[in-house]
Amino acid sequence: MSEDEISKIVFEAALKVHKALGPGLLESAYEECLFYELKKQSLKVEKQKALPLIYEEVKMDVGYRIDIIIEDKFIVEVKSVEALNEVHLAQILTYLKLTECKLGMLINFNVKQLKNGVRRVINGVQ
Repeated sequence: MSEDEISKIVFEAALKVHKALGPGLLESAYEECLFYELKKQSLKVEKQKALPLIYEEVKMDVGYRIDIIIEDKFIVEVKSVEALNEVHLAQILTYLKLTECKLGMLINFNVKQLKNGVRRVINGVQ
């Protein structure tokens, strides 16, 4: 399955969650529901996956945690904030670089219309 195909599935699942719950909840609630919807699609989905950080001789087994990773190649970063900003973009770009994934999606559920809270992010392109 391609990253573009996964992207469509993720958007549809996020839309279903957002329609059911609306804005205003904690990120953890949206993450859990989105994870559930993606698992129903028979995809390999992991949540809160530990991402090690290695810097010269320093190794952290859990430097970061990826909200959701699908098929080991597509990252979803879930937010529930007033507005997405550059720090959120930098975060998902870092995850994409460290995992060598090509594509990810930054989703802010705290919006009236979900399409206004979704941003596809390509590794190496800003």
